[in-house]
Amino acid sequence: MLELAVPHRRFHRSFLAAADEFLAAGEGRYAHLLDWPADDTFPGLSVTRESLESPQAFEEYAAFLVAQAERDAPRPAHFVPMTDLWMADGDTYLGRISVRHRLTDVLRTWGGHIGYAVRPSARGHGYARQALTAALPVCARLGLDPVLVTCDPDNHASRLTIERCGGVYEDTREGKRRYWIATAARRRRRIRTGG
Repeated sequence: MLELAVPHRRFHRSFLAAADEFLAAGEGRYAHLLDWPADDTFPGLSVTRESLESPQAFEEYAAFLVAQAERDAPRPAHFVPMTDLWMADGDTYLGRISVRHRLTDVLRTWGGHIGYAVRPSARGHGYARQALTAALPVCARLGLDPVLVTCDPDNHASRLTIERCGGVYEDTREGKRRYWIATAARRRRRIRTGG
C-alpha cells in the first residue's frame, strides 16, 4: 500500500536501486541526485549515486531533504523551500513527490508547485496519481490553492495523472503543458462535478 513518507535512512538500499533504474533508463534527472550550483549564499552541493553508498552519507542526505521545507534552510538563492515526500510501500522506495512552497518565474513556466517521479519498475500501478492526490492536502496546509503542475506534451501518463487529479489545463509554454489543481477538498469536488 502506497504511503508518502519523509526521506529516511530505512530507504537507503531501495533508493539506490531506484537510482540505478533511472540511470539505466537514461532518466538520471529523475533519480533525485542533487547538483545544486554555488552562489553568494550557498557553497554548492553535488550528490552522486556513489556518494550515497555510505549509510551515514545517505542519512545526512535524507536529513538535508527534510530540512528543505524550512524557509531559511541552506540552498541556492534562486531555489525555493520544498517539502520532499517519498512514495513507499513498506521500506521500498517507489519514487518521490516534491511540493515547492512558492513559484519563481522559472517554476511558473517549467516546474510548477509539484514535481514527481516514479521509478521505472513501479510504473503503471497508479502510484503517481495516488501520490499527487495525497500531496494536495499538504499543499492546502501550506496555503497553496490552487497549485500549478506541468508535464511534457508527449508524457501521456503524466498528463492523465494530472487530469485525473482535477488538473485544469491552462496552456502550453516553452514546451510544458500547464495545469492548475484546486487543493481544498470542497473546491476539488465542485470542479469535478461542475457544481
